[in-house]
Amino acid sequence: MQRTHKNPPRTAFDVFQMLPEGTLAEVIENQLFTAPSPTPYHQQACGDLFIEISLHVRKHKLGKVFFAPIDLYLDSTANVVQPDIVFISKSNPLKIDAKGLNGAPDLIIEILSPGNEKYDLGKKKKLYEKFGVKEYWVVDPLTKDAEGFILKGQSYQRIAKSQGKISLVGLGKIFRF
Repeated sequence: MQRTHKNPPRTAFDVFQMLPEGTLAEVIENQLFTAPSPTPYHQQACGDLFIEISLHVRKHKLGKVFFAPIDLYLDSTANVVQPDIVFISKSNPLKIDAKGLNGAPDLIIEILSPGNEKYDLGKKKKLYEKFGVKEYWVVDPLTKDAEGFILKGQSYQRIAKSQGKISLVGLGKIFRF
């Protein structure tokens, strides 16, 4: 679905809305960021984790799980991202509509690609913290390192650093990758 605009774009968010469907792009604090396609290692780790988490969530009827690319609108004008894996519990008021997900999910997992570690552990981590994402994990598919954070009050605290597995607090289960 191609998005159209009647007026010339004035913000990065306006430009984002004009991009063709499937473009790997995000807007953070009204700055547009683009990325190349993920590596096979990224996709393998993402797929393995998505399948395991999705099976667990479906079996226990805990909510919904999505994988990239899907637009997550943290607000309506300046922050839209495409996390690798997103979990939304049944009790979460996040809205799902034709354009994507609207609000803060319970869990986001980002899989690192070459060169995006600083972006995922810096800019995106701060953004997820600001908007109240309860649990955030970053996974390196090459080293098998994983680092998890939980929201305490208004800031993240590291809950784990592990190898080849993530122990999701919100789902109460360990998942291997």
